[in-house]
Amino acid sequence: MLQDILIGVTTLAALVVLMLPRVRNARSWRATVTPLASIIGSGFLVLGPILSHSYGKYAPVVMALLCLAAYAFGSAIRFNIASIDRNPERSAPERRTEYFASWSLAFAYCISVAYYLNLFGAFSVKMTPFNSPAAAKAVTSATLILILAVGWLRGFSAMERMEQISVSLKLAIIGGLLAGLSVYFVQQASHGELVFMPPPETGWTGIALAFGLIITVQGFETSRYLGNEYKPAMRVRSMRYAQWLSAAIYMAYVLLLTFAFDAETVPLTETAIVDMMKIVSAVLPALLIVAALAAQFSAAIADTSGAGGLVEELSGHRIRPRVAYLILVVIGLGLTWFSHIFEIISLASKAFALYYALQCAIASVAAFREARSPVRGVAYAAFCLLAIAVLIFGQPVEGHGG
Repeated sequence: MLQDILIGVTTLAALVVLMLPRVRNARSWRATVTPLASIIGSGFLVLGPILSHSYGKYAPVVMALLCLAAYAFGSAIRFNIASIDRNPERSAPERRTEYFASWSLAFAYCISVAYYLNLFGAFSVKMTPFNSPAAAKAVTSATLILILAVGWLRGFSAMERMEQISVSLKLAIIGGLLAGLSVYFVQQASHGELVFMPPPETGWTGIALAFGLIITVQGFETSRYLGNEYKPAMRVRSMRYAQWLSAAIYMAYVLLLTFAFDAETVPLTETAIVDMMKIVSAVLPALLIVAALAAQFSAAIADTSGAGGLVEELSGHRIRPRVAYLILVVIGLGLTWFSHIFEIISLASKAFALYYALQCAIASVAAFREARSPVRGVAYAAFCLLAIAVLIFGQPVEGHGG
């Protein structure tokens, strides 16, 4: 089938380009890979069905608002990176707030790794005879233990190598997915069969649900903690690159998916995208399984490494990264066996919202202190209030099965 050939060629061509030495070894690309791994891993597959089920024809609008909110929070963190570079000596309240923000981020990483690897487990058993919630949880648990073993024995460097390969693989498959979706979208449009579903979730319920989805566009903040490897200007620039690229991918994906499919024909589960793509192509479901495994694994590696480094730094090197990995895995196992994936998504969104609120508060104070940035100070204070609203009011999606 021509469509399957196009998907295969697009995926292969993208993978070849991404694996070229001059691309793979480019410093700016390497600096972009860590935040990009976390952002794209967070929800490029699960978010499409959630938005189309919950918001119907307005799903792209909600996606755009999520990307804008993420960019606003990212702007505050980028301002903090540049501000610290300009004025390393900060006030005692700022230092204390930064300290609490970093601990909140370490805790958020613990939850987000559970989220990524629960998706990893669900997708890994999706097309097997063992497709069940219990089997998915068993795979998640085994993967958590594997990551603990790798981190304990080999440390961050081994994880970083796995991360870069998996990011390239998943971006190539996303290229194939968008190519296949584009062809299907054009076919549906030419037959007058595009879908404009009314939004099931409206008003405050819809807003609270969107608040609970912030985790799906999270990950950019990892640039804040690459100071040992990259200068501030590079970290600021690479975070922007990661957010621009991820926003473009998310918007194209959600636009094509929302209007080409009747979301109500497929039950909303964490793997609903695989059932949708069976209609588009014979090869896409298998490719998406590979992409999901690569995406969630690379995001889990990025956040596990981030948590380990943060805890070591915040504890004054009294707690080694391997101990932090152990704590993270214990929390992950508890969430895996006692929570549903959509509950974990909402909980992770709240945890990151706390971190963003504290970072926005720091940025607001710094902007007011620098007399040239009072407008920024007001904006960052508003972003802080938005993050607090997410923390308080965010609600989980109601799915159908696991």
